[in-house]
Amino acid sequence: MAESPTTSGMTRKILVLFLIGLLAYVYQAITPLPPKICGSPGGPPITAPRIKLSDGRHLAYKEQGVPKDEAKYKIVFIHGFDGCRHDVVIASTLSHDVIESLGLYIVSIDRPGYGESDPHPQRTPKSLALDIEELADQLELGSKFYVVGFSMGGQVVWGCLKYIPHRLAGAALLTPVVNYWWPSFPSNLSTKSYYDQLLPDQWTLRVAHYIPWLTYWWNTQKYFPSSSVAAHSPDIFKTQDMQLGPRFDGSQEKYRAQIRQQGEFESLHRDVNIGFGTWEFDPMDLKNPFDKNEGSVHLWQGDEDGLVPVILQRYIAQKLPWIQYHEIKGGGHLFPYADGMGDKLIKTFLLGEKFEV
Repeated sequence: MAESPTTSGMTRKILVLFLIGLLAYVYQAITPLPPKICGSPGGPPITAPRIKLSDGRHLAYKEQGVPKDEAKYKIVFIHGFDGCRHDVVIASTLSHDVIESLGLYIVSIDRPGYGESDPHPQRTPKSLALDIEELADQLELGSKFYVVGFSMGGQVVWGCLKYIPHRLAGAALLTPVVNYWWPSFPSNLSTKSYYDQLLPDQWTLRVAHYIPWLTYWWNTQKYFPSSSVAAHSPDIFKTQDMQLGPRFDGSQEKYRAQIRQQGEFESLHRDVNIGFGTWEFDPMDLKNPFDKNEGSVHLWQGDEDGLVPVILQRYIAQKLPWIQYHEIKGGGHLFPYADGMGDKLIKTFLLGEKFEV
């Protein structure tokens, strides 16, 4: 029996309504919530000192060590993934004697979207390097300063070496996160390292690299496991990290709520999109910024790091022989939290002392 025009028209209307509802659901699922800007109505309060950047954004910072005008060494520290200005790993095990005797001044920042720094939707590896240069100028750190980056903060140091090398007195990368899609990596090494990750992390990075507009949905959906790193899963840690993990968690306990307070998309998710997206440059193409030995670049990496593949760091050190590479036997991702490590790192970095564990 033929379908009546009335029934046919009703079916089409139902299908149209279904498609509209489906599209609305999809749009809502992939669209991040707007960030809760610090100091805005309904947003978190401003408690940290901040500078206003040339584009109008604010960058929060924290100072420690000797007074700036008395300092011999001025260091800008950049925190890692899911961290903030309080996570200064070199200072966590740095003795007062070393701070005073060397005249150390350390300023750490909240990277954009974290803590109390305004989000930056157009953030790139270059933009944050320029933010750091502007911070140094506004705080009057002088014509040259040192940079130290931990984990994903190490990626920022690569940006500083690329875009503001003339401002650097020295640079240190502490277990810096690598991007598996940097062109200089041999495919056999990067592929093996990529598939050595936990499966949820493989998919998280694949989404961030190839379909970044789905990152928010991937990291908030409940159908499949997403980033084990963002979830602080113990499965990513090996021996030393299992021992140091409670120390790291304890240090964050007082301020953990502040880290993501403006929203996870502009902090965690954008971090992943930038860190594992297509970069404007390949770090392994960089030239030595200190070809007259007026400074140095150091890279530390543990050989039992469950987050950053040691074989890729070894390759970077091979490609960039001007980097002083220090591999820590039995070291994990959290090795800077080991007792006495801050003093050893700083003395090697600034004084050229031999690094020994």
